[in-house]
This record gives sequence, C-alpha cells and structure tokens, in this order.
Amino acid sequence: MHNISNFVHLHFDRPTEELGDIEKRVLRRTHERKVISTDVNEAFAAEATFGARIADGIARVGGSWSFIIAFLAFLAIWAVVNTIVLATRAFDPYPFVFLNLILSMLAAIQAPIIMMSQNRQTERDRFEAAKDYEVNLKAELEVLSLHQKIDMNVVTELAALREEVGRLNASLAAKGA
Repeated sequence: MHNISNFVHLHFDRPTEELGDIEKRVLRRTHERKVISTDVNEAFAAEATFGARIADGIARVGGSWSFIIAFLAFLAIWAVVNTIVLATRAFDPYPFVFLNLILSMLAAIQAPIIMMSQNRQTERDRFEAAKDYEVNLKAELEVLSLHQKIDMNVVTELAALREEVGRLNASLAAKGA
C-alpha cells in the first residue's frame, strides 16, 4: 500500500484521503491489474426500473415517424368517418369536440412520460461520462506507470554504461601507462 501512496502523491498532487470514490476505485482496480471498462448500455439497462423501461418505450414510439404517420392516418379516418360516412348520425360531429378531448388527454399523459425519458437520458449521459472518466483515468495511470518503468530501465542502463565506460577508461589508462 505504501507504493500506492507514493503513486498517488506523485501523480495526483494530493493525499489519498482527498481522492474521490471514483479515483480510489480506479487506483484499486489498477493495482489489482483488473479491467475497469464495462458495457455502458448493459450496466445502465440493469439499473432500469420497470417504469423507466416503459417510459423509454413510449418515448421511442411517440417520437418516431411511424407514430406520426399512424396518428395522422387516425385523424384523417376520424374526420372522414364523422363528416362523410356518418353524416347524419356522427358520434363526434364537426368541430370534433370529443377528438379534441382525446388529443388533450393524450398530450397531457404523453408529455410527462417523454420528459421522464429525457431525464433518464440525462442520467445515462452522466453515467456514461463517469465511466469514460474512469477508463481515461486508468489509461492515464497505466501510461504514467509505463513511463516510470521505462525511465527506471533507462537509468539502470545508463548506470551500467557508466560503469562499463569507467572500466574501459581504467583499462586504457593501464595500457597507456
């Protein structure tokens, strides 16, 4: 753990106690040499409640061209049936007060459901950003760790080369004397 404390101090410029939960989790996973990236779609879907899944489904259908086209067809059929087909006994004669009531109720229900789905999308974006931060932080730590290892190897090789040059200089000095 002492090695991790030095690593934290060297790369985070603050003590371990001041690190957030994400940083601590990334450090632990990095130290354990475990993968930190996850399938964001799967992880977020696993946390979805039944109501959230329904809201997403309604928003997906309500915000599609197929819904718009089907609804336009429904409105056209409603108008045709109540003005031409049932000219004398229309259940909702022009100006279509009952249709207006149905549309108002649909809008009153659909709008909050779509807002719920949008809020959920915002949560998903935050969740994805947090996961991206974790992966980026781990990658950065791994790169820093690799740089540190390479630097140590270079220092070791330089020390060995200096020793070898010193021995060669001593050998040449002995032969020249």
